[in-house]
Formats: sequence, C-alpha cells, structure tokens
Amino acid sequence: MTDVAANPVHDFIAKTVADHDVVLFMKGTPDAPRCGFSAQAVQILDHVGAPFVGVDVLQDEALREGIKVFTDWPTIPQLYVKGEFVGGSDIVREMFQAGELAALLNDKGVPLGEA
Repeated sequence: MTDVAANPVHDFIAKTVADHDVVLFMKGTPDAPRCGFSAQAVQILDHVGAPFVGVDVLQDEALREGIKVFTDWPTIPQLYVKGEFVGGSDIVREMFQAGELAALLNDKGVPLGEA
C-alpha cells in the first residue's frame, strides 16, 4: 500500500475524476477563474462545448499541493477526461489549436454541445 492510496486528498481527486467525464482542477471557478491559465482552459472547454466540472484548488491548500503530487505535474490548471490526465494549460491550448482536443473528447465519448 503506497502513501498515495492512504491520502484523503488523493482519494478525493480519484473519486472526482472517476465521477465526472471532464474535470478541470483550476484556480477559481469556471464562472470566476483566478488566474489567466485557468481562464484560458475554461474558455477553450466552453468553445468546444465540453461539459466539465471545475474544482477550485485555492479553497484547500492540501488539494492545491495534492493535485501536483497526484499527477506528478507541477502546474495548475490540470485537465482530466474520462479519468485520464490530459495536461495543463499549454497542452490544452496546443491540442485545441491543432483540433486534437475536440477529437479526444469525441473519441472518449464526451458529448459536445454548441460552441
């Protein structure tokens, strides 16, 4: 049994990404992002019409640090699709610009609404 499995923050993260098709761990909320990178990720997800859950890491220091350890990724925001870590703001932007983000969401069976 690893420390990760015994960590309640990691349990919360694992449950959240398991319970929702698309999850964005971000600074602030989708309606009120509190950093430019989180705002950009929200705009991109809204643009492709992806329904997603935003989790504000600023509400809990343990969550803010825990998400970085959980993925071994140093920055926030972090996007998950169908339980799989996709990447941070730069990767999301690059995938969007290349048309790969909508393709990934389609491939994973995420219903996209109106852009």
